[in-house]
Amino acid sequence: MTSLPAFDPRQKFIRVVEQRADGLVEFEFAVGEPELFVEMLLPRAAFEDFCAAQGVQPVWLVPPPLAPDDSAADHAWTWTLHDALRRT
Repeated sequence: MTSLPAFDPRQKFIRVVEQRADGLVEFEFAVGEPELFVEMLLPRAAFEDFCAAQGVQPVWLVPPPLAPDDSAADHAWTWTLHDALRRT
């Protein structure tokens, strides 16, 4: 039986979702597990300070394309606030 790796709070992740025209950076911040994150908005300078304080290099998020056998219904639960605000 394979054991899961232990939760490590020293691991931190930042995924940039969007640089907005109003100067805000929309991003996801996670501690320990990249799949469990909070969505945040900060002005660019504050975002850079936040990254430095957390010791994290941001990753620019590019949403993965759906596989040919996937349907949008399969991914309905994966919405983020960013996605929800852009749905009509």
